[in-house]
Amino acid sequence: MGLTLLATGCGHQQPRLQRFQYAQIKMGVQARLVVYAPDEPTAQRACTAAYQRVAALEDSMSDYRRDSELLRLCDRAGQGPVHVSNELFFVLQKAQELAEKSDGAFDVTVGPLVQLWRQARKTGQLPSDPELSAARALVGWRLMTLDPAAKTVALAKPGMRLDLGGIAKGYAGDEAIRVLRKNGIHSALFEAGGDIVVSDPPPGAKGWGIEVENPAKGPPILHLANCAISTSGDTVQFVQIGPTHYSHVIDPRTGIALTNRYAATIIAARGIDADALSTAACVMGPSAGMQVVAEYAAQGSIGEVRE
Repeated sequence: MGLTLLATGCGHQQPRLQRFQYAQIKMGVQARLVVYAPDEPTAQRACTAAYQRVAALEDSMSDYRRDSELLRLCDRAGQGPVHVSNELFFVLQKAQELAEKSDGAFDVTVGPLVQLWRQARKTGQLPSDPELSAARALVGWRLMTLDPAAKTVALAKPGMRLDLGGIAKGYAGDEAIRVLRKNGIHSALFEAGGDIVVSDPPPGAKGWGIEVENPAKGPPILHLANCAISTSGDTVQFVQIGPTHYSHVIDPRTGIALTNRYAATIIAARGIDADALSTAACVMGPSAGMQVVAEYAAQGSIGEVRE
C-alpha cells in the first residue's frame, strides 16, 4: 500500500495563487512540500522556514545522529530522570498514551529490536535467539517514566534505546503545516514517506486528491483537507529471508518483524496521531487495531483501518 498525490484543480476561484513544489531529504526520506502562493518568493520563503523546522526536529529526534537530543537521552538510560525539551517530551507523552491504549503494540522503546532487524535487512540473516532475548529485555513502554511537571524522562535500564520512526514524521508534518500557515501559506501539503498532512484545499478543489492503493478494493481517491493520512506496512521496507517476508514494522511485544502482510491507512486530525496509529494498527491487525482507532475517533479524529 502506498500514498500518491494526484493532480487537482488549479485555482479557478483564486487565479492569483500559483502551485509550487519543493523536495528535500529529511528524516531519511524525501520530504515534499506542495503549496499555493501568490508568487515564488513567498512560496520559497515559507517553505524554507518549514524545512528549517523539520530539520530542527530531526536534530532533536533522530536515532541516527549521535548528537541528537534523543540519543543523548538514551546515553543516560539507567541513570535516573533527564530533563528534555518541551517538544521531545510532547512526542514521548503522545507515544506513551498510545502504548497504553494499544497494550504495547506501539512502543518507542523498541529501538534495540529495530537495530537488530535493520541489520537483518542488510545481511539477509535473522537475528539469533540470544540477540533477540537480550534486546527484548530492554524493550517495554513501562520502562520509560515521564514527569510532566519537571519535563523529565527516565529510562529504567542501561542500554535502552528509543526509536521515534513511527511518530516523528507525522509530528514534523504538523509542524511544517503550522509554520507554512504562520508564513501566509494556507493551502499546502507535506509528504514524507507514508505520512501526509494537508491544510486548506487547492484553489477551486474540494480537497487534496490522495490515492490510497488497496489490493482488495482498488485505489480509491480521497479528497482531504485540514487533516493527515498515514500508511504503515511492508510495501517498501522489508526483507525476504527464506520463504518468509519480514516487514520493517516490528511487534514490540514479541520482538519479531511482522509477517502478517497487513497494511493500515489512518486518517486523523493530526499527523502525529495518524503516523502512530497506522503503526499500531498494522501491528494489531484490523480487528484490534480498529478498536484503538475508535477511541481516537471518539476524541475527534477520523480513523480507518484497511487490511
